[in-house]
Amino acid sequence: MTDLDVRGIRKVYDGRTRTVEAVRDLTFTVATGELVCLVGPSGCGKTTLLKIIAGLLEPTSGEVLLEGRRVDGPPPDMAVVFQEYGRSLFPWKTVRDNVELPLRQKKGLTAARRRELVEESLAAVGLAEAHAAYPWQLSGGMQQRVAIARAIAYEPRVLLMDEPFAAVDAQTRADLEDLIRDLWHRFRVTTLFVTHDIDEAVYLGQRVLILSQSPTVVRQDLVIDLPDQRDQLHTRSSPRFAELRAQVYSQIHRPRTDPAVPEEVPAGRGPRP
Repeated sequence: MTDLDVRGIRKVYDGRTRTVEAVRDLTFTVATGELVCLVGPSGCGKTTLLKIIAGLLEPTSGEVLLEGRRVDGPPPDMAVVFQEYGRSLFPWKTVRDNVELPLRQKKGLTAARRRELVEESLAAVGLAEAHAAYPWQLSGGMQQRVAIARAIAYEPRVLLMDEPFAAVDAQTRADLEDLIRDLWHRFRVTTLFVTHDIDEAVYLGQRVLILSQSPTVVRQDLVIDLPDQRDQLHTRSSPRFAELRAQVYSQIHRPRTDPAVPEEVPAGRGPRP
């Protein structure tokens, strides 16, 4: 079964002096319970695409289907974890209250069930003892764990993650990557993880969607045939990991020789043939 179906997404930004085609033609699917990473060069439109999938931005053309239903606004069974975790948490609310907040808007949940979901998600990310703390009392990595716990507590059908570890140090990043793998194994939430880090994409994903420079297209849909059980030392030092990493790197940095892929479209004109 397919949870997420992205069909021919194109996004054009119209300005007074020029028209920029950010995303040209993106088509891919994410199967139920799958963990897919999306990687591409900086400025290639990854965040634009994620906002379109989340129903926060309308595409110029194309459509996104969630369980066969067209996305025309933020879907009730989708959660998003953003890169700027500090802005997504309310500093005057405790960790528990931050995690519980979106649950108060979810229909059919009793107070007892909300408490149960909050406790379960905080325990899952290793913050059961920090429930009464405030975000500003926590490290950056712990704050991002709170944001992840809030997303999981919502019991989403699909989880979108927009470069969630870009602002933390290398060791914290490694710990959070392992946390994502553990949570995915536990909850089996369909996950689309957006990153600019090639190693992270190969380490986390079952598949890696490799994007071109803007205007963005999918250059390759790469199956990651690493063992399901992964760890930072043995997985990253394996010959197969190095081969997959090199394959992704070569695709991202491949010179763009296709004359039909301009960086910019002059105002009032369509793409060049």
